[in-house]
Amino acid sequence: MSGLSRARKPVIVEEIRRTKLTELLLEGRRLDSRGLTDYRPIKIEVGPIERANGSALTQIGNTQVIVGVKAGLGAPFPDRPGEGVLMVNAEVLPLASPYTEPGPPDENSIELARVVDRGIRESGMVDLGKLCIIPGRQVYTLYVDVNVLNVDGNLFDASSYAAVVAIATANLPTYRVAGDGRVEATGETMPVPITNIPVSVTMARIGDAIIADPSAEEEAVMDARLTLVVDGAGRLCAGQKGHGGYWTPEQIMEAARLAMRKAEENRRILAEAVGRVREVPR
Repeated sequence: MSGLSRARKPVIVEEIRRTKLTELLLEGRRLDSRGLTDYRPIKIEVGPIERANGSALTQIGNTQVIVGVKAGLGAPFPDRPGEGVLMVNAEVLPLASPYTEPGPPDENSIELARVVDRGIRESGMVDLGKLCIIPGRQVYTLYVDVNVLNVDGNLFDASSYAAVVAIATANLPTYRVAGDGRVEATGETMPVPITNIPVSVTMARIGDAIIADPSAEEEAVMDARLTLVVDGAGRLCAGQKGHGGYWTPEQIMEAARLAMRKAEENRRILAEAVGRVREVPR
């Protein structure tokens, strides 16, 4: 992300490098030799945090994000008495970038958490109705903590992929309701009930060029950013425009087609990671 405030100042790109980047885009190439729609290598490690109910470490290029999922019990939201609760928080750690300063999460971290949350929620990935124990009284609460370890562009996709895999591979303690209404642990576990694997695709517009998976240098000179989420059925279910610039209707349609194509490619990577632990929903 660029245009960052106190917590992460904008990456400074030398004028000569900015000019070179723009010239390469006109030729359909990028500074790191990728094509305009190519992603950097995506690597996903499942279960790096032993004490979490579920966790994943994602690396896209040099961007690294680790996500842990913890499960608790609590009251449901008043307007959703029969559903469990999902809460996503995000933080860019001070060690992640020389432009990051210690302190509470700023508006960029809040945006990151909301974009990850929206993709999971709007895709219907988690069947929250199956996380209800006693309607109106006791439900599962899933806490999804996103921590950025290294910043090199495209935090949205790296964070989303790590969160999706961490949730999909998490194990929850199971409970039974005793005759007197008390909730008791059974000592057994169950997987998080998921219905599909949503995939986030982030694109940047630099001039008239639309590129996928922008690096930190590309984000520093981009005119606008767009993140689209595609659910398991291939439908666009969520989106977030960022960085202040505009997208024409034609560019949005082009970005949507690109997102659906790249989502199918990247879903295979996420599904392979999840499949190492449990059956992937289809």
